[in-house]
Amino acid sequence: MSTYKCLIIDDEPLARNVLKKYIENLEAYELQAEASDAFEAIEILEKNAIDLIFLDINMPELSGIDFIKSLDYRPSVIITSAYREYAAEGFELDVIDYLVKPITFPRFLNALNKFKRLKPDVGSEESTAHEHDEDSFIFIKVDKRMVKVLFHEILYVESLKDYVRVVTETEQLITHSNLSNFTDLLPKDRFIRVHKSFTISLSKVKAIEGNLIEVSNSGHRIPIGRVYQQEVKSAILKKD
Repeated sequence: MSTYKCLIIDDEPLARNVLKKYIENLEAYELQAEASDAFEAIEILEKNAIDLIFLDINMPELSGIDFIKSLDYRPSVIITSAYREYAAEGFELDVIDYLVKPITFPRFLNALNKFKRLKPDVGSEESTAHEHDEDSFIFIKVDKRMVKVLFHEILYVESLKDYVRVVTETEQLITHSNLSNFTDLLPKDRFIRVHKSFTISLSKVKAIEGNLIEVSNSGHRIPIGRVYQQEVKSAILKKD
């Protein structure tokens, strides 16, 4: 399977290692190279086809912002920085996302989803199609473990303030995230937000009764929020 070729540019080895571990968990992405400064990165770009750069801002000699401005041909860029104040300038340079350190894995995945939505022409058709096959999945951090969960096994996701509960056909997993960010990590043609506290799998809907959705054969009944009613019922009933 073809993959997105990635380059990490950061003068801090620990920061590079965090991103390397995240990338290693994802089949559709491959770390092509890493650089400790912008000049090393320029040499790498001259010799390699890179789809996506993870770029620190504060680096010796040439900052990340100035590095972006210096490029004639620019791959997609996700900024990784300990400082929030450069975000506006970064987005003016058309970066995909701006991640503030320390970067969590769910936030990292959210940025990659933005990358794939905004740059659908990058990478192969095969890697894009992988999102829709029966074995596509997400890794969820549960305590100190990264747990692989197949999309087709998820029944629904429930908000627990600063956490979410992911309910599958066989288990319940709790991970640190809010519902909006977690929902962004799920395939939009397979999952839908139905309430301020719930996102469901469309394929698991067994019935609708009033403003309640019966999910699969689990006996779970999920409420439909008032502001979501029209969109949800249209999606489930396939009405325009």
